[in-house]
Amino acid sequence: MFKCCFPVRCFPVLMVILVTSTVTAQESSDRLTFAIAIHGGAGSSPDMFSAEVNQLRHDAMQQALEIGQNILVEGGTSLEAVEAVIRFLEDDPHFNAGKGAVFNAAGEHELDASIMDGSNLDCGAVAGVRTIKNPISAARLVMTETVHVLLAGPGADEFGELQQVERVENDYFDTPATSKAWNEFLKEQQTDHGDGASRQLPFLDMVTGSCIGTVGCVALDSHGNLAAGTSTGGMTNKQFGRVGDSPIVAAGTYAANETCAVSCTGIGEEFIRRAVAYDVAARMKYQGVAVDDAVREILINELPAAAGGIIAVDGDGRISMRYSTGGMARAAADSSGRFEVIWHEEPATSNN
Repeated sequence: MFKCCFPVRCFPVLMVILVTSTVTAQESSDRLTFAIAIHGGAGSSPDMFSAEVNQLRHDAMQQALEIGQNILVEGGTSLEAVEAVIRFLEDDPHFNAGKGAVFNAAGEHELDASIMDGSNLDCGAVAGVRTIKNPISAARLVMTETVHVLLAGPGADEFGELQQVERVENDYFDTPATSKAWNEFLKEQQTDHGDGASRQLPFLDMVTGSCIGTVGCVALDSHGNLAAGTSTGGMTNKQFGRVGDSPIVAAGTYAANETCAVSCTGIGEEFIRRAVAYDVAARMKYQGVAVDDAVREILINELPAAAGGIIAVDGDGRISMRYSTGGMARAAADSSGRFEVIWHEEPATSNN
């Protein structure tokens, strides 16, 4: 989910483009041995950042892709690849997941994540966790060690402690960029601009990076199984206890071997209302449409303008990575030799 640091009402200031994908779906009808796609959050574009930060974000996406690809090349499972990729991005401060998570209205961090196994529809999620270093791993443990799907709040943190996952103080998730954005927001809340309303800040730090950047991963492994996962820190100044689409299976994450694996990024409330991740799979199952067509149609016809982005991969390894915002960091690799990280380019304006 885009979960950026913008309050929802200031999204219109973003540059709006047509639903765009510079990575087209695999056109061959031959099933690939493996395929993987990653997103680093929709809503931001390279011209929002310094050259140094753009390179750091690009390098992080490349390293994450290499981690996932290596697991799949060596015969590892799609679940292993998805968890490892997202853990890596949760530890990178240039994304809004794990280290680098944004501040809520109480000046603290609440993190969400989910993961799903397409081979059997098993899934797990955590929401509003405050002390778990890698929420995606806690989400997987909810899937494997409980009969539940979603654990939230203090109960999810206590579950993490019982499972001996790595825990941290809440301020571990602070970064210079998110702290600066939060402090500027607080200052603006105390300023009257004549109409009684505070000016909404863009919450971008051109030097240290941005708090935009929910992360997600979808993968197909050599065993023919699909998996998907998503992790986020939410949006700056979100109400205490707010939960977006990232930990909601069928809204922000979905995987089923008969159709596809999906991870979403954007305005979470809009993705929840429309069960977007499941809708991609449902269109494939009941209408017989290709994965890229399903993604495109949802972004154009179902979601509001500039709502976010979607990555998906089907059982044959065809990948779709589309967005309706000013940009979306993304990367993809497969067994045909494809390996690409797409971030530095200018956003396209055509709907191809």
